[in-house]
Amino acid sequence: MTRSIIILFLLISFTCFPFETLSQIDSASRVISPENACSVTPNPNFCMSLIPPQTRTNFHDYVRFLVNKSLDQSASFSSLIDHVIKGNATLPPLAMAALNDCLLLSQLTTDFLASSSTTLNGTDSSLPNEQVDMVHTLLSAIITNQQTCYDGLTQASFSHRGHNLYAPLVNGSRLYSASLALFTHYWVPKLEPGRQLLDELKVAPDGLPRWVDKEIFRHGSGRRMDLQTVGNVVVAQDGSGNYRTITDAIAAAPFKSDGGSGYFVIHVKAGEYQEQVTIDKKKKYIMMVGDGIGKTIITGSRSVGGGSTTFNSATLAVQGEGFVAIGITVRNTAGPAKGQAVAVRNGADLSAFYQCSFEGYQDTLYAYSLRQFYRECDIYGTVDFIFGNAAAVFQNCNIYARLPPGKLNTVTAQGRSDPNQNTGTSIVNCNILAGPELSKATNVRTFLGRPWRPYSRTVVMQSNLGSLIDPAGWLAWSSSSALGTLYYGEYGNRGPGADTSRRVKWPGFHLMMANDAGGFTVSNFVHGDVWLPKTTVPFTGGLA
Repeated sequence: MTRSIIILFLLISFTCFPFETLSQIDSASRVISPENACSVTPNPNFCMSLIPPQTRTNFHDYVRFLVNKSLDQSASFSSLIDHVIKGNATLPPLAMAALNDCLLLSQLTTDFLASSSTTLNGTDSSLPNEQVDMVHTLLSAIITNQQTCYDGLTQASFSHRGHNLYAPLVNGSRLYSASLALFTHYWVPKLEPGRQLLDELKVAPDGLPRWVDKEIFRHGSGRRMDLQTVGNVVVAQDGSGNYRTITDAIAAAPFKSDGGSGYFVIHVKAGEYQEQVTIDKKKKYIMMVGDGIGKTIITGSRSVGGGSTTFNSATLAVQGEGFVAIGITVRNTAGPAKGQAVAVRNGADLSAFYQCSFEGYQDTLYAYSLRQFYRECDIYGTVDFIFGNAAAVFQNCNIYARLPPGKLNTVTAQGRSDPNQNTGTSIVNCNILAGPELSKATNVRTFLGRPWRPYSRTVVMQSNLGSLIDPAGWLAWSSSSALGTLYYGEYGNRGPGADTSRRVKWPGFHLMMANDAGGFTVSNFVHGDVWLPKTTVPFTGGLA
């Protein structure tokens, strides 16, 4: 092929394809240097130090190499943590709790990387969008796991001679960040931020998905659902069911690899269950159905003030993919003076909560990681009471600020620490109001959120904001370093707290247009059209 023909071909290619499309078509075969590949990462020199000298390959192979290297790193760190735990039984309880959190998190990271590696190594070309989103989500979550482990060890003042855990933690985080950056830049397609789906194609007038056969299944709160199941058990404290405790019912659920065979449904009858409930990572596609908010109650009281880590203080901790909860109240009763005290910690991918209540004070709902959806839920708290680093959408929820121990409330504290993570908190068509005790108080300032991490991302859209919301809207953390890197947005809100004329003037704060807002909807932000119909939880895909 002559030089002129090659130039003509390139000109035609650039004319016919958008840049990102051409990049995707070309990336599977174009050979580039490590310098060029690593230029898109936060730390190019570190990225290049990971790649053997004289390497020249294509974009996809660089991603595969770093993901596989990350998998080795994670497995090695898991072994190190396990060794430290087994060899140091006399460590202070808080340090041991932090180490056990790190072990769990490193094992989850290894699982996520193994799944990502299998997906990436199984193709020589591009991936379907659903698989791209899955890998993007998993690679985002492993960075969150690293940060949580580091925070827990720091909080516990862990320091053990002969086992420096901080160095491999930091190096692992940098490796995972490089893997995520390369994957995001060379594999994730550019989506139209304003794309919306017609709601009438998904939801019938009664609020249920149109495909539901209304007569097949009736759960505790009275709504009717068509549901494919692999088992149904009943929990009742009076002995009228299969089990007396929720923990025993979960233990009876099968270990599952996916949700292809349906949900294992646990009906938890009315009553107050004083349990610390954990849905293990192997307990996938469990549906827990209560008799309604304030009737079926799970309660616990662990807190940082009481000697727990934040991560392990949860009354209900969820890790199993595909978890669904309906008609349940979860409380942490530690109280406002005990500091961080989590009611629910949710680290389950493709999870949904419908008509549930989360009750606590500081750190009530830990939307920890992966893809999550909350519909028609009530959330009560004081400081940072919706926090974490999931890709989470809250739709048609009631969010109540309570009376804080000081004079300050912050509704959200989103923890996005890497610019390539696909995470954030999206609050859509919700009510943000003062709880009963706060409505009688004076001189308490309540803000929509503050940046827990440098790339914190939170949007509040088409919601009713009560008069409790401070005119500034948002609060800085202890420093102003994140104010240019965060993304905080408001769109189409109403109510006395929705006036934006006195909002903060930060570079990262946005009064969004419709196209911007569309990127944070159920359909676009968590790709709910793909997985939410199976849950039978109603949802609106786009903007109202």
